[in-house]
Amino acid sequence: MEWVAFAVVAGLAIVCAVGLVVRPNPLHGALFLVGNLFCVAVLYLMLRAEFLALAQVVVYAGAIMVLFIFAIMLLIPGRAEVGPDPLGPQRMLALPFAGLLGLVVVLVLPQAGARAPVAEPPVGMQTIGQLLFTDYLFPFEVTSVLLLAALVGALVLAKRRAT
Repeated sequence: MEWVAFAVVAGLAIVCAVGLVVRPNPLHGALFLVGNLFCVAVLYLMLRAEFLALAQVVVYAGAIMVLFIFAIMLLIPGRAEVGPDPLGPQRMLALPFAGLLGLVVVLVLPQAGARAPVAEPPVGMQTIGQLLFTDYLFPFEVTSVLLLAALVGALVLAKRRAT
């Protein structure tokens, strides 16, 4: 029964990922990305990594997607729903590559699954917190500065177009 749930959620994640790539509208693409992030959170729950699932929903599907949609609305004011797709033919090239990647996954996954060792999940949030604020403090801070720089850059680009 667990395999059926995994197959359904994984299939939905793939559909959302393909929808993200082939949709010409950036807002629709952002919504497909939210769907994909929720599917990843469900996969984390199936792996019994509750903290990662919660962080996935709160941080990525919540905060980061609000930032993406905010930036899209600032950079494309009034043109979010209309206009020709400048990347139309290039987006259609993504479909054969996605099919090839799916074929590789289907062929390699059964062989890799038979040999993969089962890893024990971390003890809990205390272990994750200690690792995050000791060994991984620098990457954590760099990520926050990178997101702040992206937001400031979006605001600067939007201000230039408005004036």
